[in-house]
Amino acid sequence: MKNVFVRTLVVGMLGLFSLAVVAEDVYPTAILAFAERGKDVKGMGAQVRDLLFVGLVENPQLMLVDREDLQKSMEEAELSLSGAVKADEVIQIGHLTGAKIIITGSVMQVGKKLYLVGKIIGTETSRVLGASAKGDAAEDLDVLVEQLVEKLGAKIAADAGKLVAKPVKHEDLIATLNKKLGKAKRPSVRITVVERHVGQVTIDPAAETELTLFCTETGFQVLNADASSREKADIVMTGEGFSEFAMRRGNLVSVKARLEVKAVDRKTGRIIAVDRQTSVVVDLTEQIAGKKALQAAAERIALRMLPKLVR
Repeated sequence: MKNVFVRTLVVGMLGLFSLAVVAEDVYPTAILAFAERGKDVKGMGAQVRDLLFVGLVENPQLMLVDREDLQKSMEEAELSLSGAVKADEVIQIGHLTGAKIIITGSVMQVGKKLYLVGKIIGTETSRVLGASAKGDAAEDLDVLVEQLVEKLGAKIAADAGKLVAKPVKHEDLIATLNKKLGKAKRPSVRITVVERHVGQVTIDPAAETELTLFCTETGFQVLNADASSREKADIVMTGEGFSEFAMRRGNLVSVKARLEVKAVDRKTGRIIAVDRQTSVVVDLTEQIAGKKALQAAAERIALRMLPKLVR
């Protein structure tokens, strides 16, 4: 009985480990309506998008952005819903929705043949890959979309590294930042970031911790955030961040976070730097994903803001 329990425990732990590995390889993805090239394909653009959603929703590498969230983001960006958008606008949609991959394209009919041309765009790398499918115009559209789903899935599986930026080790980021800071004198800083997770109690300050970590590892003197330290710090850094549930797919949860940080010269009251960052993280639990999302946002802000504090 004891051996059975041990084997069950080990299998369970391996299962959680495999899920964690999968979580690292899941890419938030948005599918836009395909542009319609010609009168013969009127109304097909939105149909192709919907059929692609159905076909790709089971792909373990993709976490598809909810259609309502996508619609809201596109309206916010005041973009056309036809799918005929510019590359930079597509990337903007990705930033608004947290999508790392955008799938769009066009549908057209030439003679008796129907063509679906799909574009896969990496919002972090701006790389564009393509896949296409063709068939008889009289054939059911879903048959043709199935071909495109298979080709898009294979393309993403093979070339995901070209579409999504590879993670950089923390020590490499610190080394790059130290090189940029050079021998400039580091001022003392006081860091206070208020953060919350929508609908839940905040456990610990992930963003504040990450900013403190970057400051201490690059030679800044970080003072405790108490009443007396405010009068001693050269720079007062304050911020506000929040995270919220985005979507769930199976055992994986996607959380989106936004962080805003301001650095002020204590003696003069002059604002030295202001920055903001939105990030999306996929993990096994909502709480951990929320902390990681705020941590990721703080990391990006630290890389941009700290060099401004030594000028």
